[in-house]
Amino acid sequence: MRSVALSPQAREDALDAMESEVLDVLVVGGGVVGAGAALDAVTRGLTVGLVEARDVASGTSSRSSKLMHGGLRYLEMLDFRLVAEALKERGLNLERLAPHLVKKVPFLYPLTHRGWERFYVGSGVALYDAMSKASGYGSSVPLHKHLTRRGARKLVPSLKKDALVGALRYYDAQVDDARHTMFLARTAAAYGAHVATRARVVDLVKEGERVVGAHVRDLETGRELTVRARQVVNATGVWTDDTQQMAGERGLFHVRASKGIHLVVPRDRLRSETGMILRTEKSVLFVIPWGRHWIIGTTDTAWSLSKDHPAASESDIDYLLDHVNEVLETPLTRADVQGVYAGLRPLLEGESEATSKLSREHAVGHPAPGLVVVAGGKYTTYRVMAKDAIDEAVHGLEVQLDRKVPECVTEDVPLLGAEGYEALWNTRHLLARTSGLHEVRVEHLLNRYGSLVHEVLELVQQDPSLGEPLTGANDYLRAEVVYAASHEGARHVDDVLTRRTRVSIEEFDRGLGVVEEVADLMAGVLGWDGSQRDREVEHYRSRVEAELESQRMPDDETADAARKGAPDVVPVTTT
Repeated sequence: MRSVALSPQAREDALDAMESEVLDVLVVGGGVVGAGAALDAVTRGLTVGLVEARDVASGTSSRSSKLMHGGLRYLEMLDFRLVAEALKERGLNLERLAPHLVKKVPFLYPLTHRGWERFYVGSGVALYDAMSKASGYGSSVPLHKHLTRRGARKLVPSLKKDALVGALRYYDAQVDDARHTMFLARTAAAYGAHVATRARVVDLVKEGERVVGAHVRDLETGRELTVRARQVVNATGVWTDDTQQMAGERGLFHVRASKGIHLVVPRDRLRSETGMILRTEKSVLFVIPWGRHWIIGTTDTAWSLSKDHPAASESDIDYLLDHVNEVLETPLTRADVQGVYAGLRPLLEGESEATSKLSREHAVGHPAPGLVVVAGGKYTTYRVMAKDAIDEAVHGLEVQLDRKVPECVTEDVPLLGAEGYEALWNTRHLLARTSGLHEVRVEHLLNRYGSLVHEVLELVQQDPSLGEPLTGANDYLRAEVVYAASHEGARHVDDVLTRRTRVSIEEFDRGLGVVEEVADLMAGVLGWDGSQRDREVEHYRSRVEAELESQRMPDDETADAARKGAPDVVPVTTT
């Protein structure tokens, strides 16, 4: 399969193409569901456009728990269908669709009651494993194992002795959500979809009752264009209600935002060979391995303030620290927190006031002719959501096109970088020798780019200085910044430090020490002059300052006000 770059020129070509032809499907929203819908539609032979007001995955799809999991706790809610569906998707991504991006990860489930709890939890985890195997895609995931207290503390020496009486260890999977979503969009482009970020839908175009396209504003240049499409798919997550209103129709369903925050701490602050899942009075708490770090999360609270930049407050951070410290011999403190991020879950609104009770399942509707809306769901089942949305769009398309549209094929469409990944992994020592990089560095690159690693290494061959690590962010090579701007659609410093890499949450200075180097590298690719380069640096510094200030605020309202102190580098206006 040919690799296509999400380059600056490709973005311009995409906008031109969307303006000049009538698309079969226009997808609004560049999160995981929107990118997945674009890939689904284009691999059915449809002409497709994808527009996103900010960056790919800039909303919820870069702020999850980074897990691709079946949802063990939904078994307790007897939601067997959701768990079975998610376990199949987990296995598909591990074994076929994205083995370079999705990885197995072990979790320890501490038991605190003798007798009944081991039987109760063990039965649930055994069912979880059985459903995984029954999906046909769980062969690579190890089965769970029962542990004594001594065996559990050998795996996790940081656990208090009195925090458990025994434990179970089971396996799930994790993913770098932002990179995975970017790969979805880039794979869709490789099959012929027109992909444009920083392109905001300001209104829908209607002829009578039918939606026939959208008015789009290029936020980088101010250019206005009309994109005509036979079907428009609204995949805007927590912004679903706002986009529905553009059609002038009453929405079929409503989405409520639930805020979840996560902490990132250095790996050495917690001695453990495995992740952990802990029960709280409201939900569950994950401690997730993440390279040289741990991710601790999450909260689950209603959020009605700014959807653009949800803020973590001091009380949110204290909540997570207090709960994880209940089981740790050496408590974590605020000084141990290397990064913090907050995201909003798009939950289908129900009668319950507690967001943890709202549906994690998704819904698809056709509120007006030519307009399909998909909402709700969870990251793991993005492909099913995308399929259902395009299936709904196809009902109208087949009448308009007067032909049969093929069925969904994405179960058999690996993402870019997946094909050949296993072979390259097996020969990584040879790749290290020929590239001159350490084998550990090659492993890191393979798990970020898969078989596209050769495109990154070609940059190093052309300019050996790009083979050096970033000063102040040693995990990443200078070449990765150049590649992000030239091939992965990154248009601003924030895109690189927050989503193409994770420097913004993996360094104590939140990336301030490397921001100028990153801006210089991007400037050469994107043609920035000195003033633009300086504006990018200043914007990122202001963003970090505002986020740190918000995390010192006592509640949601004050945290939100503090975060709004830093505007977007490219304003996303509402008019």
